[in-house]
Amino acid sequence: AEVMAAVAVTEPDFGSDVAGLKVTATPSEGAGGTPGYVLNGVKTWCTFAARADVLMLLARTDPDRAKQHRGLSLFIVPKPRGNGHGFQFTQDGDGAAAGTTGKMEGRPIDTIGYRGMHSYEVALEDWWVPASNLIGGDDGLGRGFYYQMEGFENGRLQTAARAIGVMQAAYEAALEYARNRTVFGSPIVEYQLTQTKLGRMAVLIQAGRQFGYHVARLMAKGQGAMEASMVKAFVCKAAEWVTREAMQIHGGMGYAEEFPVSRLYVDARVLSIFEGADETLCLKVIARRLAAD
Repeated sequence: AEVMAAVAVTEPDFGSDVAGLKVTATPSEGAGGTPGYVLNGVKTWCTFAARADVLMLLARTDPDRAKQHRGLSLFIVPKPRGNGHGFQFTQDGDGAAAGTTGKMEGRPIDTIGYRGMHSYEVALEDWWVPASNLIGGDDGLGRGFYYQMEGFENGRLQTAARAIGVMQAAYEAALEYARNRTVFGSPIVEYQLTQTKLGRMAVLIQAGRQFGYHVARLMAKGQGAMEASMVKAFVCKAAEWVTREAMQIHGGMGYAEEFPVSRLYVDARVLSIFEGADETLCLKVIARRLAAD
């Protein structure tokens, strides 16, 4: 059967500071005496949470917050698939912790772009999962941070690939518009300034694409952790510039929603934020690893 998963890591007070997460997973038996955990707290920026069949949720299993990232564990959290935009589910009987009713509520977050990927704030109250849903089993207790970091590396390459797609679409839209838009008696594609913009856009797209292929080959061999952060930081910032230039080539119509470049522009803006903010990647990941080497 096909199962859709959504990642639930970020919290209202903790984004890049993953080690500070507050959502708790407390040992608790299920109604039938099955060992498990109850989850309490709030996650945010959980993409596709409504349609997902499971949440891949990072929670604090060690109440000692001084343990920081060493007190986090990763869980598979089953949930019903929602039909609407927001959702609210309850959990009782054999599927809940003994003597409690679990609750899960998802509030959609309105965004200026990327509207095809709905994100949610997800509140959990006594939501129970069996102990068998702890990733890594007993050996996975306290190892969730490390598992999640490996997932982030893949996510950063994937985000870079998305940015390349956004850039390519923006370039193609700008080129088509430039060929058809006539100013002072000539198509604007014939003007040197437009040609310079298109040329630079094409260079960045090709550089990003080849960099992405290189990182993918490294990661296929179990390498490339730092390079995944590099390509994500580079390509996502490039996407902001390319989509801006595509909008400039469109002139005033680039600001109109009837032309796709307006959507591509706002879509590109979020790429340098999620899956690791540009500043965090450059300072906390790339620079540290370069210094260590």
